[in-house]
Amino acid sequence: MTSAPSVPLLHGAQLPRLGLGTSPMSDTDTEAAVAAALEIGYRLIDTAEDYGNEEGVGRGIRSSGVPRDELFVTTKFNKQWHGVDLVTEAFERSAERLGLDYVDLFLVHWPNPGHDKYVEAWQGLVRLHEQGRVRAIGVSNFRPAHLERIITETGVAPDVNQVQLHPLLVREAERAFHAERGIVTQAWSPLGGTGADVLSQPLLQTLAEKYGRSPGQIVLRWLMDLGVTTVAKSSHPERLRQNIEIFDFSLEPADVAAVSALDTGDERIFDADTFGH
Repeated sequence: MTSAPSVPLLHGAQLPRLGLGTSPMSDTDTEAAVAAALEIGYRLIDTAEDYGNEEGVGRGIRSSGVPRDELFVTTKFNKQWHGVDLVTEAFERSAERLGLDYVDLFLVHWPNPGHDKYVEAWQGLVRLHEQGRVRAIGVSNFRPAHLERIITETGVAPDVNQVQLHPLLVREAERAFHAERGIVTQAWSPLGGTGADVLSQPLLQTLAEKYGRSPGQIVLRWLMDLGVTTVAKSSHPERLRQNIEIFDFSLEPADVAAVSALDTGDERIFDADTFGH
C-alpha cells in the first residue's frame, strides 16, 4: 500500500500532498472510487456540495473500514451560504450528507465577487474553526486580490487555496503570493479534463519514456516538485494506483522547468471573476 506524505497547514492540520478528486462522479461511482482509493492508500478525499456526491463519499468511507482519524476529508460550499451564520448551516448540511461529525478542510468554493459576500463567508469559516468543528479552513478559485481582502479584513489567512493548475496553467504569480503568506496551493484537474489538452503534450510523452512512467505520473510528480498539493479524479483502480505511485522518484530540475514552460495562461471557462455557483 502506498501513501502520500503530508504538508503542515497554517492552523496545525496535516494535509496529504495528493488525494482523490470526485468531480464529476455520481454518488454510486464516488462510493466505489472512494472505497478503492482508501484500500490503495489514499487518505485525502475531496468533494463539494456542488458535486452532489457527498453522500457517496460518506458511504465509501464507511465501507472502507479506515479509521476516521486517519482520513482527511475536504468539502466546499456554494454562494447561497455566503454569510457568517449561513456557513454554519452549510457545514451542518455537508456533515450530515457525509455522515461525519467534523470536516478536515472546509472551503469557500468560489469567491463570486459579483455576489460580494465572500468576506462574510470567510468570517463564518473562521468562527467554525474557532469552535473546533473543522480542522482547517480555506478557499477555492480565489485570486490574490480576493485573498488580500479576506486576510486584511479578518486577520486570518486560509490554510489552502485550491485552484485550477496544470502544465498549461502554471500560475507562477499566484503560487508565489500563496507562499509569501503561508497558504498551501492545491491543484484541481491537474491532468486537464476541463478542455485543456494536457496529457498529449509531446514533452510529457518524452519525459514519460525517460523516467519509465506515464504522462499522468510525470504531471503529478511535476506538481510535487513545485511544492503544489493536488487532488486527481479517477474511478479506475489501476489509474488510482498509478496516480499515487509518484513518491519514489523526482524530475530533474531542467525537466521541471521544461514542463512549466508549457504554460499558456489559459483558464478556459473557469474564470474566478465570473464563474461559480
